[in-house]
Amino acid sequence: MTYSIKEVAEMFDLSVYTLRYYDKQGLMPFVVKNPSGYRAFTESDLSLIHTICCLKNTGMPIKEIRKYIDYCMAGPQTAPQRRVLMEAHRKKIEDEMTKLRENLVEIDHKLEIYTDPHAEQILQEMREYTENEKAALHF
Repeated sequence: MTYSIKEVAEMFDLSVYTLRYYDKQGLMPFVVKNPSGYRAFTESDLSLIHTICCLKNTGMPIKEIRKYIDYCMAGPQTAPQRRVLMEAHRKKIEDEMTKLRENLVEIDHKLEIYTDPHAEQILQEMREYTENEKAALHF
């Protein structure tokens, strides 16, 4: 069974334009065209597109995704290169997640203040503290 570009776009919540862009960037050399000249996507194509979306959604640049796809197209002997690329990307994601968790702590702290029954009083005290601190420094 094959799928049209429109069907694939809907499956992955992408625009047809985005899929065409990915193709022009060399991310989909595995997609063939049918006798009418339209892209025809197979089940195995969908698996690679899923991986492309995963990598893109986690911040991998198009250039790096293309390198990964090139490794895939070159055959199983490129498994070591694929592993290195994925390990590096995984590390970047872990670092970003650490930063996000740290930022989430700050956001949760602010939400605690804003949901406190005495939020206005707390905020007023914080404002006065800031004003007094600056006044003491003659700002």
